[in-house]
Amino acid sequence: QVQLVESGGGLVQPGGSLRLSCAASGEIAKIYVMGWYRQAPGKQREAVAMISNGGRTYYLDSVKGRFTISRDNDLYTVHLQMASLKPEDTAVYYCNLVSYNGREPPPDYWGPGAEVTVSS
Repeated sequence: QVQLVESGGGLVQPGGSLRLSCAASGEIAKIYVMGWYRQAPGKQREAVAMISNGGRTYYLDSVKGRFTISRDNDLYTVHLQMASLKPEDTAVYYCNLVSYNGREPPPDYWGPGAEVTVSS
């Protein structure tokens, strides 16, 4: 099993910055993808930023240039630095990890979610 512990989030004014962190522990395959999804009220959950074990990254078009995903040297803690936040970034942000351990489909794990509210 894999456990994901999130931290960060909160209330910030438009144009402000926030940082989310997620620490993963447990039986994680050498090949994995880890990152963040978000879900705003009344909308579908969407992938925001992901990073693979090899360091490849993905960003949702609407956050490119504003959000940066990074990870610690332990490889299993990722951070999402969010800058120039907009009201439309308001959502619950979920940490996600997909562990490619040979099983089909590969197991994926979710954190409990961290609220991010961008409002003046």
